Amino acid sequence: MNGGDTAWMLTSTALVLFMTVPGLALFYGGLVRTKNVLSVLMQCFGITCLVSLLWLVGGYSLSFGDGNGFIGGLGKALFAGVGQETLKGSIPETAFALFQLTFAIITPALVVGGFAERMRFGACMLFAALWFLAVYAPVCHWVWGGGWLGELGVKDFAGGIVVHITAGAGALTAALVLGARRGFPEQMSPPHNMTLTVAGAGMLWVGWFGFNGGSALAANGDAAMAMLVTHISASAGAFVWMLAEWWRFGKPSALGAVTGMVAGLGTITPASGFVGPAGALVIGVSAGALCFIATNFLKRRLHVDDSLDVFPVHGVGGLLGTLLTGFFASDALGIFSGQENIAIGHQLGVQAIGAFSAMAYTVIVTFLILKIVGVVTSLRVSAEEETEGLDLVLHNERGYDL
Repeated sequence: MNGGDTAWMLTSTALVLFMTVPGLALFYGGLVRTKNVLSVLMQCFGITCLVSLLWLVGGYSLSFGDGNGFIGGLGKALFAGVGQETLKGSIPETAFALFQLTFAIITPALVVGGFAERMRFGACMLFAALWFLAVYAPVCHWVWGGGWLGELGVKDFAGGIVVHITAGAGALTAALVLGARRGFPEQMSPPHNMTLTVAGAGMLWVGWFGFNGGSALAANGDAAMAMLVTHISASAGAFVWMLAEWWRFGKPSALGAVTGMVAGLGTITPASGFVGPAGALVIGVSAGALCFIATNFLKRRLHVDDSLDVFPVHGVGGLLGTLLTGFFASDALGIFSGQENIAIGHQLGVQAIGAFSAMAYTVIVTFLILKIVGVVTSLRVSAEEETEGLDLVLHNERGYDL
């Protein structure tokens, strides 16, 4: 065991958990209407607790236990064989398992943005449990747990496929199955509290240093480079999104700035341990531009009510970053070189297989899960309950009582 590596991993674990509660909860909470803010906070908080328990019971074993190319076994259920002296590389396996738990928490929490303001809390919890077990755990095993994509050579340093593509595809599927909010698209629902959203976005930015830097699993040069390129991409994504809004709508917005930041962060995630600063700049600029276009196209042209833009930001960003990893990870690009000795053409093909197979699998399984949940309980609140607001209807509370 290395004390420095362990200290860094414990710090990174706290940073990534901080991304979900309070970071993502406040970011999403500010984006919805006043009458639904508590419902979003409750969904993020509830998912945190639920996935933590499922991780202990069998989720960690299914993700990282010995199994086959598709799923891990149950040899580590209830953390069997994981003790104080058990190591994963140079860190305690308990630290590794807890760090990976924070990724498992934030992924279904991201999906909440696709159906915000209209799904029942009980349905959300059942959906999150099934989705974690049937989508997140298998895909995590494919890429990081010794599964078939890892064997194929897919590069996903911190979760472009495992987190962002699955969350984006899951959110889009949920938005299509549940249908749009009342009045959409004629009545757009502006954020009720941008102060909360910007505060949550700042927490996400800081927490992402643990998300990407911690994925090195050591306090070393890979972690430092991952943090550097993460910051560059986030800054570029935010700035390009602001410029795009300024050009398209005449004024830059705080909402656009923080959304571009998240797009830059999500897009650099799979590449963060493999690329250099100049490559990160290109990735961030591409994220700001492409995710801006995707967001406007999905809502304004296709009229898909992905409430909080999960697919155009995380899904498109994760896909873009995963593919660009296959290019900018190469060490043969001069100033734009990464750290990997790879054949770009071959690696791009491998990255595409990984990205599109995970996306297709997520869409199919998410659809089936929603249909199953719909048989067990009502997925969506009634029209009258939606008008009244989920805070009072589902939780008998108000976000604000001034």
